[in-house]
Amino acid sequence: MSYNLDQFDRKILAIVQRNCLTRSEVIAEEIGLSPSAVQRRLKRLRQSRVISADVAVVDNRKLDNLMTFIVGLEIERENYPVMDRFMRWAQGQDAFQQIFYVTGAVDLVAVILARDVTEFDAIAEATMSQFPEIKRMNTNVVLNVLKSGLHLPL
Repeated sequence: MSYNLDQFDRKILAIVQRNCLTRSEVIAEEIGLSPSAVQRRLKRLRQSRVISADVAVVDNRKLDNLMTFIVGLEIERENYPVMDRFMRWAQGQDAFQQIFYVTGAVDLVAVILARDVTEFDAIAEATMSQFPEIKRMNTNVVLNVLKSGLHLPL
């Protein structure tokens, strides 16, 4: 469901996407509203789930420097019940960072993080044993992240 945003909502979202800790007074001054109006709009955007979470984005390179794997998953005969079951299962797997239902040679594309190839192999083995309907996992290892972002163009 699409949510109707006006120019002030879009400006607020552009700011809080970059730093959700930006004070309403700072936002208000930048976009030309009162701080209380900004607070009301932020509350409404959160309640309506336009803003679905306020999170800290952790730089992987500063911590464990986990390896990133881009994986295409083929499901036997586009088995929708299996895809639904897989999606519910994957929601609880921290290694699965993102999953996309796509067109083309594969049914799903997943971004998976692991400490090394051995850990990734264990994740792949667990996935394939849990879901034998997955015919194939086509894996690409990310050598270098050239751009990674969460900011939506508004």
